[in-house]
Amino acid sequence: MERIVMKFGGAALASTEHIQDVAKKVIAEKESGFDIVVVTTAMRGTSKELAKMACNLSDNASKRELDALLSTSSQLSSALVAIALQEEGYDAVSLTGWQAGIQTDAVYGNARIDVIEASRIEEYFTQGKIVVVAGEQGIGNSRNITTLGKGGAETTALAIAAALEAERVDIYTNVDGVYTADPSQIAGAQKVKEISYDEMLELSNLGSQILHPRAVEIAKKFQIPVIIRSSEKDTEGTLLKEEVEMEKNLIVRGVAYESDVIRLTVGYDAYSNASLADMFTMLAENRINVDIIVQAIIDGLKPTVSFTILKEEFADALRVLEDSKVSLGFSFADFEIGLAKVSIIGSGMASNPGVAARMFDRLRREDIPVKMVSTSEIKVSVVVPQDEMIRAANALHDEFNLEQALYI
Repeated sequence: MERIVMKFGGAALASTEHIQDVAKKVIAEKESGFDIVVVTTAMRGTSKELAKMACNLSDNASKRELDALLSTSSQLSSALVAIALQEEGYDAVSLTGWQAGIQTDAVYGNARIDVIEASRIEEYFTQGKIVVVAGEQGIGNSRNITTLGKGGAETTALAIAAALEAERVDIYTNVDGVYTADPSQIAGAQKVKEISYDEMLELSNLGSQILHPRAVEIAKKFQIPVIIRSSEKDTEGTLLKEEVEMEKNLIVRGVAYESDVIRLTVGYDAYSNASLADMFTMLAENRINVDIIVQAIIDGLKPTVSFTILKEEFADALRVLEDSKVSLGFSFADFEIGLAKVSIIGSGMASNPGVAARMFDRLRREDIPVKMVSTSEIKVSVVVPQDEMIRAANALHDEFNLEQALYI
């Protein structure tokens, strides 16, 4: 039998009534002849409640115990989904991450999946069972429970699909697909019928909250079709796959934005002291994600390198830089807050020159200052003042006529 993986987010698991609706969706696919793995996140609010309880007990709880604690939130939802399926007369079994064979590295709170040993899931399939896996977790090489951090459940779903050579993955979320921009903020945003892995990866990296980049990377690597669909409405979602038909020859197919960006600037007394490799290796080893990088070497001025990071990583980045100041050889570090990143994305940009110029011209006409720029074959990103973020995104959505792109 063909296999599919169904991942449900917190909105779909908000109550026992919601869980009964999840069970109905799973049963419909089972009745269509598929072997099913369901991957659950935590029920809405449970992780925050558990973290709050830990904080009430300790200001410095160990990361190991926090992972052991927080992993129970998705175990709760997986067991409840299994119970709901059993009540409907279907044979279902819930598994924790380690029971499902999800092996990770030993980084608590942000572990990465090393391998999935899927033999137990396969065995349950031969018994006709629906398998419900607690997402966002696994087990490290020291046999300790680990959690996967942001996007852990959808990453788990794609990794299981790859291990099982599944037909597809259905991501049930609180939106009914991928849009040209955030429909709650951008006038005229349109849902897209299909989107490529590369476009989705850029959107995910550039602020879209629909699908985590780690999950998209797995989908692309193993060529797994993914349908992003609503957990509340019975509507057609968005299909994520390798290549899509270019609707109306659109060059730009989406606008994304990300708030709370911080620009860090590191300066050196002399260029000979600067080692970008050493600095960014140090940040990478501490799992600090760096985005836009600009180096300035001008005669008569001290050389500098500026880069952007997200607000939640700012304290860690400063700590790493300060602890390594002598070995890295820089003389000062400065920062600027109150920034945001706005991006345009589209596979057609690679073969159409002038897109960036058109973007910059529209922002100039809107009197929105551009502080940093980053480009790739299929995206252009700019750093702008945060209070101009939504206005910039709306202007670019209009500039590239995305409100007229009726995909479905």
